[in-house]
Formats: sequence, C-alpha cells, structure tokens
Amino acid sequence: MHLTSRLSQLTEVRSEKSRSLTAENPDGEVGAGGRAASDLGTGRKGRPNVPLPDGEETVIGEIDGPGEIRHIWITVPETTDHVLRDLVFRAYWDGEDDPSVEVPLGDFFCNGHATRCNVFSHPIVVAPNGGFNCYFSMPFREHARITVENQCGEEVPTFFYQIDYALDPDIAEDTAYFHAQWRRTNPNALGEDHVIADGIEGTGHYVGTYLAWTALSEHWWGEGEVKFYIDGDDEWPTICGTGAEDYVGGAWCFGDDETYSTPFLGYPLHDDSGAVTQHGLYRWHIPDPIRFDDDLRVTVQAIGYDDGLFERSDDISSTAYWYQKEPHNPFPDLPDRRARRPR
Repeated sequence: MHLTSRLSQLTEVRSEKSRSLTAENPDGEVGAGGRAASDLGTGRKGRPNVPLPDGEETVIGEIDGPGEIRHIWITVPETTDHVLRDLVFRAYWDGEDDPSVEVPLGDFFCNGHATRCNVFSHPIVVAPNGGFNCYFSMPFREHARITVENQCGEEVPTFFYQIDYALDPDIAEDTAYFHAQWRRTNPNALGEDHVIADGIEGTGHYVGTYLAWTALSEHWWGEGEVKFYIDGDDEWPTICGTGAEDYVGGAWCFGDDETYSTPFLGYPLHDDSGAVTQHGLYRWHIPDPIRFDDDLRVTVQAIGYDDGLFERSDDISSTAYWYQKEPHNPFPDLPDRRARRPR
C-alpha cells in the first residue's frame, strides 16, 4: 500500500484492536504489559528481551486471527561474527506446516554478508545501530506464527523484538499472503544465472528483491540483467532489465561506488575492506508490482565489464519478497549455517 494511502486512513475510525508482542507482553494480552520486575522495581523494564537457546526455534509471535501484522522491530547483539546469517527468521500463516517466510535474519532486513548497514526505505528500515524494522503488511485469517531459529552454535543471550498488529481487520476474500525466500549461488558457474525465485505457483505479485553480492574478481561486476519469467515463459522472459545497478535505480557503475538509500531502491553497502568486495542492493516493486496469474521465476545474470562484456563467477545471495494466495509451494531446503556464511 502506498504511503499516501496509509496517511489518508488516519482520519478513519475503525473497530480494529491494536496489539503488540514483546518480551514484556509475549502473548499480547490486554493490560498485561510491563509487569516483570527489575532492580528498579515491578514494571520498570523487567524483561526487555529474551534469550535464544542454541539449536532451537523460538516462537516470538503466536496470534489468533483474523489479524494483520503491520510493523516488526528486532535488534540483536553481535555475539558472533555471523549472527545475522546464523539466525533464521520464519513466518507461518493459518496453521501451515511450511513457512511462507524463511530468510536469514540480516538478509530479510537488507543486511546481508552478516554486516550491518543503515537502510532508509519504505518497507525496510535499519536505523543506527542495527535497529531492524519491517513495514510489509502481513495479513492472516486464522493464525500467525513468527519464529527465530538460533543456529549460531551458542546461545544468544539477549534478543529484542516488537511485533505490532491489528486484530479484526477487514480482510477481503482475495487477500494475498506475504512471502519471502532466500537463495545463494556460491559461486555461479560462468554463464549460469543466479535464481532469485523459482517454483512460485498461484496468483499474486512480486514486490521486492534484496541482493547480497560478493565480487570474487576485479573489474566491474554489475552488468547482469534481472529477468522475470511470468505465466509460462520458458526460454525468454517477459520482463528483462539492462543491468544490476540499473535495476536498483543507479547508473554507470554507481560512479565511485557511491552508496544511497531511497524509499524504493538503493545501494546501501559497498565494503572493500576485506579480501573480496561486498555489495548490498535492494529494489521494491511497491508502486510497480510484478503481477502473475499462474507462476513466476526471477533470475539475475553475473556479467562484468572491462574492455568489453565478460561472464563472471561471483557469490550471490538474494531475498525475494512477494504476495500470493495460499497455498504456496514448499521452499527448497535452506542451506546449513556454514553454507550460508559470507566469505
């Protein structure tokens, strides 16, 4: 939904019930927040966070519907070098066994490479220092279940979160459900495109891409075209872009690797401090969603430029965001934590 639409709703009086899940009120119960005691006494910030036991999938949200999640805030200390890739964020709608969202925590919030960077976009905001915010609408009719699995190899002692939602919203019969999926090609074979999303079947619309791209060799890396294969497209896509930096609104190799973050597109990360250079890019198809009636596949090429175009072999991770009517196809198995860790 456009920001102007949200602003116009501020004059409406509705019968919805506003609720929030935090460590202080994990069930969102009426009049039950902030009762835990600290050294300052009862109700004085007694339980602002929860631990995440190693190897466990911790439920941070369990909500009976109908409802709509409208904002999620999360932060976590960097207890390990790879905590943002070793924690897995999931969402399950209406009692389904397979998650509709399964993404490493950092990548979901456009902080790939297990590296923090600020992001100031419309649906995803990462504020200093590591305040992860999501404004994607997540409606559900019967039940919502939000979890974080700790695959760090040790306990995360303090995990902070807040899930803001409405109960009893007006959810139309044709409402689509939020989905997000992570994939990695490490590295891609020369001439082989990275698959951002595949196996999407049903009716819906694609709303965003985040790319955590590690350039494994020198020279310009971002000439690859982003392609959308829609409703039966086979060899050739219906939508084909002109290059990775063009897809996120930039041009001419981002100049001198100048980073930027805007409401719908950005290049918030350029890090050449290590042995390889890491890039973070996002593009939100919110004013221009990619509609599909039957199926969708999304890819990006790894093509560079020196004295001419050449095929590259890079380490490419991606998060795809879309809405579709349920049921959805199960996702491919998420790689284990060692296969997810950045170079």
